[in-house]
Amino acid sequence: MPGDPDSAHRAFRDREGRAPAVESVGERLLGTLLDRAHLIPPRLVGPLVAQELRRAGVEEVAVLLQDVDQVELHPLTGAGLSGEPVPIADSPAGTAFATDEAVDEPLGDGAVRLHLPVLDGSDRVGVLSLLLRRPTDADRRLAQRAAGLVADLLVTKNAYTDTFARVRTRQPMTLAAQLQWQSLPPLSMTTPDVDLSGILEPAYEVGGDSFDHALDDHVLHVAVFDAMGHGLTAAAMATLVLAGYRHGRRRDLTLAEVYREMDQVVGQTFPGRFATGQVARLDTETGQLCWVNAGHPPALWVRGCRVVGELTGRASRPIGFGGEDPEVHTVALEPGDRVLFLTDGVVEERLEGGEQFGEARLRELLEQTAREGLAAPETVRRLSHALMAARSGRTSDDATLLLVEWKGPPRDDELTPDVPEATPTGSVSR
Repeated sequence: MPGDPDSAHRAFRDREGRAPAVESVGERLLGTLLDRAHLIPPRLVGPLVAQELRRAGVEEVAVLLQDVDQVELHPLTGAGLSGEPVPIADSPAGTAFATDEAVDEPLGDGAVRLHLPVLDGSDRVGVLSLLLRRPTDADRRLAQRAAGLVADLLVTKNAYTDTFARVRTRQPMTLAAQLQWQSLPPLSMTTPDVDLSGILEPAYEVGGDSFDHALDDHVLHVAVFDAMGHGLTAAAMATLVLAGYRHGRRRDLTLAEVYREMDQVVGQTFPGRFATGQVARLDTETGQLCWVNAGHPPALWVRGCRVVGELTGRASRPIGFGGEDPEVHTVALEPGDRVLFLTDGVVEERLEGGEQFGEARLRELLEQTAREGLAAPETVRRLSHALMAARSGRTSDDATLLLVEWKGPPRDDELTPDVPEATPTGSVSR
């Protein structure tokens, strides 16, 4: 993988206004992927990536995708691709996935297997693993950029194929779970202002829980729902609640108005049934968090490494049983504060012997992950897996977690790209 992707060759014109005579290795690699991306069929995404990386000097290429319940990474297959399933909890590739950072696996004689997180923005897609001989800093930069482009290819093509879903699905999924998963937003989002991540369990059988989020200007919208019952009816109602929430949110209704609209549609469509939930908005400039609790368990409030309280206050009636003006609650967060929204299946699930998992146990685990400094996606992954392990993989109810961290006021001035001064027509900028 010789050559520097930051070479002056990448420019459209050199300082004298002449087109470059040759492409650098990085230009050729990234350019070929970009040139062919719009027409390449999904089945050939992996082989194309492998082909171009090998031409750039990489000896082995593996594209690993996380399974639905985020326990293992599984490889794409095809010409030029290698790799085998590996656990996230105990492998170099899994460490790259869990930490969102590149991980070196030394192989001797200067050779390194480089594991790079494949991120769509900040949503974790999987890991790109490459075998390199004595990689330079330039090689690493190019590999990092290639991983970003691979993420874009996978996410774009995933919109009209089942190829990648089949790699990620390791056991049969119920129809209710299929309905729930296809309605979810990306599981994670990271910006300089906020971190957010959610997870559903049991991943292959979930049927009534759901969550949503959206970041508009300086307002973060979040919601968690738990529809009455289990199976397909609960999943259909949860999907309707989610659609009603988005419908109101996108029309800039207030939280109270969104609640009343969801309540009306559930009452009309599923008479006698209900869903609990919380809908909230975070002002990312001030840290003010407002929410409506519709008969739902209170969220946990974390500051530093301690759970400092719950987001309490009078709860409104469940969605579908409303008919009242909901109460909107407000609290002021400090930079670094986290809020964990959850459904009752997290704390009420019975462990072997009949004991409930319990809020105290959840608080302890939440504080432990805070002390370890884990990012939001890894925090919810570990919390969810700790719950599943405690109940030996058995479940009688859905369990959903949605963790939000407010990092502090926006720093847009630090993110604005430098724009060179305009150059008069016919002259060359120097």
